[in-house]
Amino acid sequence: MNINASFNSIPVVDLARWQGDAEEKQEFARELCDICHHVGFFQVINHDIDNEFMDDLFAMIKQLFGLPKDQKLLIDKRQSRHFRGWEDVGSEYTNNTPDMREQVDLWSELSAREDGVNPTYLRLLGPNQWLPDSVLPEFKSTSLAWFEKAGGLATRLLEVLSVGLELRSDELTGLFGEESMSLVKLIHYPPTPENSAGVNAHHDTGFLTVLAPGPVAGLQVQNASGEWISVPSIPGAFVINLGEMLQAMTGQYFVATAHRVITSEERYSVGYFHGPTLDTKLSVLNLPDEMVEAVRNSPRHEKAGFMARKEETESGVGDMGSSYKPAVYGEQLWNYFVRSYPDVVKQHYPNEVSY
Repeated sequence: MNINASFNSIPVVDLARWQGDAEEKQEFARELCDICHHVGFFQVINHDIDNEFMDDLFAMIKQLFGLPKDQKLLIDKRQSRHFRGWEDVGSEYTNNTPDMREQVDLWSELSAREDGVNPTYLRLLGPNQWLPDSVLPEFKSTSLAWFEKAGGLATRLLEVLSVGLELRSDELTGLFGEESMSLVKLIHYPPTPENSAGVNAHHDTGFLTVLAPGPVAGLQVQNASGEWISVPSIPGAFVINLGEMLQAMTGQYFVATAHRVITSEERYSVGYFHGPTLDTKLSVLNLPDEMVEAVRNSPRHEKAGFMARKEETESGVGDMGSSYKPAVYGEQLWNYFVRSYPDVVKQHYPNEVSY
């Protein structure tokens, strides 16, 4: 497999190869790590999540976003100090620019801490907002089933990556703990207006993302040459990409690659963003010398940055050029919420963030 950073297509990975003997598994794991080093994106097939469930999930999503606004407002995100619920088109900001999509965010269902708990990121823990069954009967059960199925797939992929990185097969999954903080994002994109984006160019925050893109294309990935590569919609395949957390923990051997969505027609998708406990340290893993050397010899990897914090953007730092390295996942996640949801922050955390 010849993969390089100036890719013009997104690799397709057959997870059935992980069922082979030890030698075949090792070869597959090395190939997947090579993709994650150069591209940071791939599509996965033979993942064992059945089409019937996905059809039911997308049917529920279309029903959800087809509800009258007053019913969607029952789970308005602005009501939640934990940043969970429905938001209208233009409510989320990426790089200080509104995203032209409507969405519902559901995070791992966890016990809320007291209002003023420190570190501040612990205030992100809490319950989701669920529509009553009288409004949308399958909303909660189908969403939780996607949490479970996509989380299982993410765990398998982390095992493959651990082997490819010459770590114990449970090295990455062992970091997750009992209060892992993962996200399910249900998304509706209207046709993208001119000179805007359904979601603007960004990196994802956590370990890795499992995206069911739906039949309508629109996702674009930026290669090392700065070109935007369209990701085709392959029936039954999921798009997988790496987040800034894996970039940090692999000493930037893996890359969180910039991506965006621009669509000419109505589009639905659902993502699962795999994340560990909030106090998980962003310590660099002990990788083979040749991987460390590969980063040293690649300016793209050595200088790879994170999404800029709110105060960095205001001072002129590029959108994905932050040199700030948070110590733990929770700090990184708090930065994401502060830059993405100014209205929610103003309402619930006026003393923590200045505007």
